[in-house]
Formats: sequence, C-alpha cells, structure tokens
Amino acid sequence: MILLKNCFWVMKPHYGSGNSAGSLENDLHGVDILIKGNRIAEIAPTITAPAGTTIIDASKHLVMPGMVNTHHHFYQTLTRNVPAVQNAKLFTWLVYLYEIWKGIDEEAVYLSSKLALAELAKTGCTLSTDHHYLYPVDFKDDLPGLQFKAASEIGIRFAPTRGSMSRSKKDGGLPPDTVVQDEETILIQSEEAIQHYHDPAPDAMRKIALAPCSPFSVSENLMKESARLARRYGARLHTHLAETADEDEYCMRVYGRRPLKVMEDCEFIGPDVWYAHGIHFTNDELETLARYQTGVAHCPASNMRLASGICRVREMLDKGIPVGLAVDGSASNDSSDMLGEARQALLLQRVRYGATGSTAREIFGIATEGGSRLLGFPQAGTLEIDSLADIALFDLSRLEYAGALSDPPAALLFSGYNHGVDYLIVNGSIVVSQGKLVHVDEEALAEAANKAARKLLSKAGVHMPW
Repeated sequence: MILLKNCFWVMKPHYGSGNSAGSLENDLHGVDILIKGNRIAEIAPTITAPAGTTIIDASKHLVMPGMVNTHHHFYQTLTRNVPAVQNAKLFTWLVYLYEIWKGIDEEAVYLSSKLALAELAKTGCTLSTDHHYLYPVDFKDDLPGLQFKAASEIGIRFAPTRGSMSRSKKDGGLPPDTVVQDEETILIQSEEAIQHYHDPAPDAMRKIALAPCSPFSVSENLMKESARLARRYGARLHTHLAETADEDEYCMRVYGRRPLKVMEDCEFIGPDVWYAHGIHFTNDELETLARYQTGVAHCPASNMRLASGICRVREMLDKGIPVGLAVDGSASNDSSDMLGEARQALLLQRVRYGATGSTAREIFGIATEGGSRLLGFPQAGTLEIDSLADIALFDLSRLEYAGALSDPPAALLFSGYNHGVDYLIVNGSIVVSQGKLVHVDEEALAEAANKAARKLLSKAGVHMPW
C-alpha cells in the first residue's frame, strides 16, 4: 500500500467540449490518497496509514492522473536531431531516414524502447503506445517481446501497436525493400502478437493494437484484413492519417479518394480506431469522425517540427471527437517529453483559435482521460475511487513555479520548463522516486543508447563528430 499524505493540490482535469469548463473549485487540496494494490482505495482529509504502508509526503506536490501517450515511434530515439533533415518536410525526411533505419537490429529496438519509455515516465506518462512498423528481413528476434521487456523494466503500462508496411520503393512507396513484409506474413505475425501479448483486462499492463503504417505504405486489402483480424480479438486499430497535404495528393492520385474515405471503405474507422495527426480533415470529415466516434492523437511538436500544420483540436472536442495527446516519433519531435508536449498543445491551439482556443485543464484532460479512452483503458486517466493507481506527482516548491501558484495545475504548463516528475506511480508501484527511475540506471541507459545510435548511424555512413 501507498499513502500520499497531505496532498498540496489534486487536479481534476477537464475532458470534453467547452473550454471554460473545469476550475480550481473542482480540485482537492490537503487530502490524503490511499492506494491498495493497483487501485485508488480512498481519498479523504485524513487517512490513517495501515501497517507497512509506504508514505509519501505530498505537501508540496501537485497530484494528477498519469498522462497517456497515444502515438510514438520508439526506435527513432536513436536518430534524434540528425543534421541532414533538421529542416525537411515529412516525405523528404522519411526517405532520408529510412536508409538509416533499415539497419536497426534487436539491440537497437530494445534500447530505443527503454530510452523512450524512461523519458516518458520521467515527464509524467504512466501509459504509452508505440507504433513500430519496421521489420527488417534479417531481424530474427520477437520484436514485440523486446519492447514489452523494456516496458516491464521501466515499470510503465504499455499498449503498443503491431505496425506494418507492405509497399516499398519498388511498389511506389517510400521505404527500402528490406524493411517491408508481404501481407500474408504481416497478418500471420499480427495474429501471433495478439495471441501472445494482448490482455483484454481493464487493468492490463499490456495490450496490442494493429497498425498498418499509412495509406501510402500498405494496400487497401491489408487495411481491411487488419481491421477484421483486430476485431476478431477485440483489439484496437491505429494508423497515420491526414498528416500532410502530400498524403492527400497521393491518395487522390492512387485511390481516387481522400484518405478518410479510403479508411471508411476499408472498414478502418469506428470507436475502436484512432488516427495519428489528423491535421488536414475537411469540415465534412470532422462530422464523419464524430459520427463514427473515431479518435485522433494530437502531435503538436512533431507537426510544428515538420511544418505539417495544426490539428483542429478545438473543433474536434466541441464536436465530441475523441482526442488524445502524443509526442510522436522522437526523430520528429525530438524528445519524449510528455509534459512539454502538453504545453505545446496549449500554445498551438491558441495560435490557431486565439487566446481562448484552449485551457490548461482541457489540455490535461486530453493528456489523461482522453488518451486512456483512445488506448482502451477506461479506468485510467482519472483520480477517483477504484481508478487505476497511475499517478504523477510534481514538486511545486521548485524555482520555476515560484510566483505561479495562484493556479497550481496551470503552473505546470504556463511556468514550468524543467518537466520532470518527483514521483510516478504506475499500477500501484513507484516507478520514479525523487526524480529518479527506481528500476533503471539512467546513466548506463544513456551510455548504451548513445553507443547504439553511433552504431546505427555509422552503418548508414552518417558522419558523427562524437
């Protein structure tokens, strides 16, 4: 058991339409929170700690639901900040980096996953997905197994996707031939991954979704068969969609339809589906998303980094479209900073809609409850009795928050620049304590990841000054 004693501030994020909703009056302060097993058991002004309880003094902390990362590419942590594509748009960026990524091996998958999950945990994320779609022909290990191993060592709740690509350069796609698979193999291995790793329980530490990479890297048939396969097992579905104007042009040229219509025709739409990015949807397409209750993972930093555009989150929320927050691939962000991403989301919506385009509480609602809905964890993302004990604690006594405590939750976004949590609890266990990962040597992980990055870049002939 864990007792969070005398919590300075307990935030109740607002998720849904109406950006004026949610206020300080809805929050709690000076309360205790008792965790039993993997659930929140009690919230009260004073709780007597049972014998053997771990007590955390939370008198200086903002306590909030752990954040949920709804789109990422962990392997890209090894190719962050590559000079040749620092100023490139998506398709140019992809073509260049695929020539590096085709050299990825088992060690790179494991270390990049562990690195991404470590950074996510240290910035307040308790649940993450990953979209891994590269399967090199010489890769012999159980790739999802390597990622789940990394997640279990960090201690984070993990719901990755089994991604796929079947169109290489010879088929008119972007990736090299050596990182795509034929569709029969993809479907066989996708089913194996679901059978082996997908836990349908509401408090699962691991789930699997299926995620053909994009409309320009797989066929309509693979989209359709992946959707049917996932639904046979009650698994969810994910893909990139409406990220760039180039994608629109490609789909009109190849399919004669816009990307969302392709998804609709492939049965790749519905309340069990979420798309990454969703920038270039038309007004009519927003109505379609609302009708199907299909979700969108908002990736603000990546969308700015690649100059892709601004997702219409304000309108999506007002129409009842499910929305979550995501850091996206670390080579287009270039970090896995979950709290930093929330700040970017807040500011970017104001660029599009003005000063009332979003509020701090609303962004936190997207980052917590919104994300948990997208990934299929309805008991995560909130701080209520019987909710999953996935909790982030931020120390508000630090220098960067001084003078900002008239609204403690908003201080995290408006005033913070050092985005680390003080404590992170996942499934009732402490994962980060006093700013440090509990189960991982951070220096050793950074050194190993840098070594793997050097190996990967050198294999592709990329010069490194270090």
